[in-house]
Amino acid sequence: MKKPLALIIDDEPDIRELLSITLKRMDLDCHCAENLAEAHKLLGRHTFNICLTDMRLPDGDGVDFVGYTQEHYPDLPIAVITAHGNMETAIQALKSGAYDFLTKPIDLSSLRTLVTSALKLSAAHRQGERKLIGTSQATEDIRQSIAKLARSQAPVYISGESGTGKELVARMIHEQGPRSEFPFVPVNCGAIPHDLMESEFFGHVKGSFTGAVASKEGLFAVALGGTLFFDEIAELPQHMQVKLLRVIQEKSFRPVGATYEQATDVRILSATHNDLTSMVKEGRFRQDLFYRINVIELHILPLRERTEDIPLLIDHVLQKLSDSNKVKKSTLDEKALSALCNYVFPGNVRELENILERAITLCDNYHITEDDLQLPDTGSNESGNTSVKDGTALDKYLGDIERQTILDALEKTRWNKTAAAKLLGISLRALRYRLGKLGLE
Repeated sequence: MKKPLALIIDDEPDIRELLSITLKRMDLDCHCAENLAEAHKLLGRHTFNICLTDMRLPDGDGVDFVGYTQEHYPDLPIAVITAHGNMETAIQALKSGAYDFLTKPIDLSSLRTLVTSALKLSAAHRQGERKLIGTSQATEDIRQSIAKLARSQAPVYISGESGTGKELVARMIHEQGPRSEFPFVPVNCGAIPHDLMESEFFGHVKGSFTGAVASKEGLFAVALGGTLFFDEIAELPQHMQVKLLRVIQEKSFRPVGATYEQATDVRILSATHNDLTSMVKEGRFRQDLFYRINVIELHILPLRERTEDIPLLIDHVLQKLSDSNKVKKSTLDEKALSALCNYVFPGNVRELENILERAITLCDNYHITEDDLQLPDTGSNESGNTSVKDGTALDKYLGDIERQTILDALEKTRWNKTAAAKLLGISLRALRYRLGKLGLE
């Protein structure tokens, strides 16, 4: 069986020899180049499975070479080698499409981990079980972005309104990438009490605090080799922002009460429906952390801006509800379908799912009418904003605002009603009453 082939580009003979020896011990064949001119010739003669390149070369810049390979050899994972502490250059390379980076002096354990992971990308493309539903150009753009981002180790920041499917996108990036055999661990930063957050993230040793009757692994240890998805990262308190930044920089962490550092190998994905740029300007989110997690941003458009997807999403949700409840698949009449296609969906896809699930319980003979939908009046699809219109009662307007506020709180807490009630400053019983009144229970 043919061995994987690596291209090594560095003008220092000692570095080329170190990399070559290490990769050959991993059962790879290697070709070496001391400048970009030689590298281009080798690329034309061979099909490589991985490329390692220095950033500063006698006849060019490593970042430019990354861009060239992305355009002409998009299936080639390329990792860059940077000087110690030169994170700006590494991030620039990641933005250009580099798979990952190494810093000098090169840690051989990190090198072997990187190469093992990158080689998985040279196999057949993985297609995850999950998929995006829709035929709009916006949805197709997201699919293409997911495929591209899956072939990188760069941190990705996923922005978008509540309910747009940010976690689904994060899972797809993970499942289509080389870490798919390892855990995908979602973390809702808004649902963890601040005093327990450090222990949840990094673990603790026995006896490190009152109640620590046994040692416990944290989320960074649980996700080892895989992906950590920080949902609602805007909710991280300042002290945890500092600690997370350190872990990303050092690739190690210290469990609570421990006297040792523990190495970590995870990919960081994050998301929030808040405007992090504004939070940085206001001093509520650290600029240096934002810079590290937002190497690449992927924005998910709200459902009202991709209405072409609504009919397919409706069909998908009705089929899913039919399968899960083991009942006949429901249908919609024309007025019901038209009403949904013209509704603004402040809660996006999550709200569509809730509306259809409620409608199924209300309809007769598995046929949903417009009345069964019980859609609130939230204004026209053009504006996307709740507004008081002529003839609209004040209580109806306030009800719409209440509905959206509750949806936001539920989304922040991953639909943990106890946590959502606390966030809203009301009792769990009061929240349940409001959910019933609004048809969200």
